[in-house]
Amino acid sequence: MNLAQALRNPCGKCLAFVGAGGKTTALFQLARQFVSTGRTPQSVLVTTTTHLATWQCELADVHLRLQPDEEAAELASRLSPGVILVSGPEGEDERLAAPSSEALQDLRNLAAKRGLPLLIEADGARRLPLKAPADHEPVLPPSVDVVVVTAGLSGLGKPLSPQWVHRPQIFGALGGLAEGEAITPQALGRVLLDSRGGLKGVPAGARRVALLNQADTPELQAQAHALAPQLLTGYQAVLTASLGKAEGSPGEQEAAPGGVFAVHEAVAGVVLAAGGSARFGQPKQFLLWQGEPLVRRAALTALQAGLSPVVIVVGAAEAGVRQAVTDLPVTIAPNPEWEGGQSTSLRTGLERLPSGVGAAIFLLADQPAVSAPLVTGLVDTHARGLYPLVAPLVDGRRGNPVLVDSELFEEVRALRGDVGGRALFSRHPLHYLPWHDSSLLLDIDTPEDYQRLLERGA
Repeated sequence: MNLAQALRNPCGKCLAFVGAGGKTTALFQLARQFVSTGRTPQSVLVTTTTHLATWQCELADVHLRLQPDEEAAELASRLSPGVILVSGPEGEDERLAAPSSEALQDLRNLAAKRGLPLLIEADGARRLPLKAPADHEPVLPPSVDVVVVTAGLSGLGKPLSPQWVHRPQIFGALGGLAEGEAITPQALGRVLLDSRGGLKGVPAGARRVALLNQADTPELQAQAHALAPQLLTGYQAVLTASLGKAEGSPGEQEAAPGGVFAVHEAVAGVVLAAGGSARFGQPKQFLLWQGEPLVRRAALTALQAGLSPVVIVVGAAEAGVRQAVTDLPVTIAPNPEWEGGQSTSLRTGLERLPSGVGAAIFLLADQPAVSAPLVTGLVDTHARGLYPLVAPLVDGRRGNPVLVDSELFEEVRALRGDVGGRALFSRHPLHYLPWHDSSLLLDIDTPEDYQRLLERGA
C-alpha cells in the first residue's frame, strides 16, 4: 500500500506535514504518487510555511521562487505537470524562505480552484528521527485539510539526547523522560498526543494522521501496532510505514522502501438485533448461551475486540435488549422500520456512527460462535490493505461477521429491502480471513438449531 492509498487518496486537498523521521521523504513520495494519479500527469504544489533546505529543490521537477512582492496567483500560467516546489527567496544560510502569508493564501486558492494537491512542510527537525516543537512552530494554516504528524521509530530504545531528538528537553518534559533515558513507545505516544507536542497547532477541522515511519523491522512494526490504540484517542488514523530514503536527500539513514504496512482507524461494531424471530417463535436475542443472552454476548464480543463505538440496532424487542445490555457502554439505535428488512437496520446503525470511523463490522445477534479474536483478526486484516470488504472463510464458505470499509457506507445507505450486505459482494472484491472453526457457520433459525448449539457447547 502506498502513502496516497493509506491516506485515502486525498488528491485535491491541502496536507501539512510536521514532525521528524522522514517527513520530507513522505511529503515528496506522496507528491510523486499524486502526479501519477489518473491517465495524465497532473501538477502537484509543494511549499513550506517555515523554510526548506536548498537540497530539497532537487526533489521537485520545477522550483519557482517567489519574490516578496510577487503574488502566487501569477503562477497559474506557469504550471506544468509534475512536482512544483514554490518557495520564497534563498537566504544567506542556504535555506529557502517560505512564501509570504498572502502568497500562501493565493497558492491555497489556486490549488482549490484547479483541484490540485497542495503539500506543506510546516516545521523542521534537522533530519533526526524524533522531535518536539518549539514555541514558534509548527506553522499550520487554518485552511489545511489534513495534518500528518511524522515520527521515526528508529529513535525508540535510543537515549534521550540531541543525537536522536530535536529539542530533547521539551520532548522529555512532554514524554516523562529524563536526559539519557531510553525512549519508549509509551513516551513517544505521550508526546504525539500532547497539545504542546504532536497535536500542537492542528486546526480544529483538520483530519489528524500519525505516521509512524522507519518501521524497518518486525519488532518496530509490532511496537507501532501496540502504540496505535493509544494514538487513536487523538488521531483519526495511525499509519505504520517504512518509506525509505528520498532521492537527493544526502545524509539520511538508508532504509529499504517498504511502503505502508498498516492503517489503523477506529472500527465500529454494529449489532443487528431488530428482528422479530418469526421462524423461531420467540425473540432469539434473549436465548441463553453460556449463561448470557445472545445479544449481550454479541455486544461483549465487540467491546472485547476494541470496536468503538458499539451500536445495537433494536426493533421488535427493544425493551428487552435495553435491559440485557443496560450496564454496557453501547449505543442503542431504535429502528422503527425494522419490518422493512435488514437494509433498514444497516442504515440505522450507520446513522449513529461518528464521522472519521474507518470501517464497521456488522454482527448478528444469533451467531454466538463469533469470538473477540476473530473480530480482531478482521480489523487487523483490513488495516493491512484498507480492503472494501473483509469476511472469515470457513471450509470454503463465507462466514459472518463482515467488515465494511467506510468508502462503501453510502452504498449501504442506498440498499433497500431484505438484501443485507450481500448486495455489495457482487460489486466489490471480498478479502477473506481464513478461520478454522466450523461452528462459526451455525445460525440459530429454528429451535432445533438452538438445541444443537446447546449440545455442541455441552
